[in-house]
Amino acid sequence: MLGLGLLTLIGCDGAGESAVAADPHDRPAAAVATTQPPADTPAEGDASMTFPLEKTDAEWREQLTDMQYHVTREAGTERAFTGEYWNNKADGTYQCVACGQPLYRSETKFDSGTGWPSFYAPLNDKAVVTKVDRSLGMTRVEALCSRCGAHLGHIFEDGPKPTGLRHCINSVSLNFVPKP
Repeated sequence: MLGLGLLTLIGCDGAGESAVAADPHDRPAAAVATTQPPADTPAEGDASMTFPLEKTDAEWREQLTDMQYHVTREAGTERAFTGEYWNNKADGTYQCVACGQPLYRSETKFDSGTGWPSFYAPLNDKAVVTKVDRSLGMTRVEALCSRCGAHLGHIFEDGPKPTGLRHCINSVSLNFVPKP
């Protein structure tokens, strides 16, 4: 049984950041950390996953900052409530920081209380692909840019209507382009 005090939440990375539940009705993400990926989702490390844009490790390191590289190429996670876009409310499009592919629209962004940008749907059904992530002792659905394979974050089944999904995305894996 959950009390109304401080909770240790397992957010996008599952590492257990300490946070205060903004609303007593917010469910800690730990309740959905065992979300099962669809049966056709490729397994972690599946060699069959290829992407239209491929670069060498040296090319990615030259293009990206250290943190961008860590998150997008090594499946790292930025700390909650520290990213540039977690609280962004401007209208526009979020693009992959590594290749510029449009990924999410501001219209699908919502405040999940986790400290990471959260969206209930990608821009379209081809922008984001998924694979099974069994790191940190749990099974999750990892979100990747479909063009370059950049790690974006994870997808959970505790989002709002109409999809019921929460794409929990690292700010550092995104660029925001304001609507003109």
